[in-house]
Amino acid sequence: MTHPMLEPLRGGLIVSCQAYPGEPMRHPETMAQVAAAVVDGGAVAVRAQGLADVQLVAGRVDVPVIGIWKDGDDGVFISPTLRHCRAVLAAGADILALDGTVRPRPDGLSFAETVRRVREESDAPIMADCDTLAAAVAAAEGGADIIGTTLAGYTDARPRTDGPDLNLLAEVVQALPGVAVVAEGRIHTPAQARAAADAGAFAVVVGTAITHPATITGWFDGALRAR
Repeated sequence: MTHPMLEPLRGGLIVSCQAYPGEPMRHPETMAQVAAAVVDGGAVAVRAQGLADVQLVAGRVDVPVIGIWKDGDDGVFISPTLRHCRAVLAAGADILALDGTVRPRPDGLSFAETVRRVREESDAPIMADCDTLAAAVAAAEGGADIIGTTLAGYTDARPRTDGPDLNLLAEVVQALPGVAVVAEGRIHTPAQARAAADAGAFAVVVGTAITHPATITGWFDGALRAR
């Protein structure tokens, strides 16, 4: 059964509002402004990274905030431990997102045990950022409300596709009927977003193509310089 908070997200666009350390836009106030702008454009939810961003964004938008805390850059680093998960929710996230792969977590807890402990303190929906069909199935069995294809191609489990991994998306949708399966990762055009929806995605997450000016500028610059 779908969590009541998720029904308004069905068929909609979720925008990931993140900037990386050292970039000009890497400031919570900037990300909060970006989040407000994408909601004006029709986003049904936003995804925010870092406790300060989550807190500020949650105060600026009237749509659900999917919160994460990236800690590190190798292995499991998306809300990697129970401590991180608790902090993201305490910062004001409406939905908690965390690594949903089968890789070992830094605190030694399994995904299912992490979810169980979170649920003792909060009824917020939980999103699992997965990389394979096996991980998606395990995360759903472990209690995740949302299964995202977020990490497909970003671990060693699957090759990185040029664009979203629609094959994985279709496999997960088929394997998990009734589960909110969200397409995320390398969705760079409206046509790709539409293709993900047509493949059965409950909702579609777009980040870089909307909220990362340096990358978007690079795409245009590269096209102009190509010979």
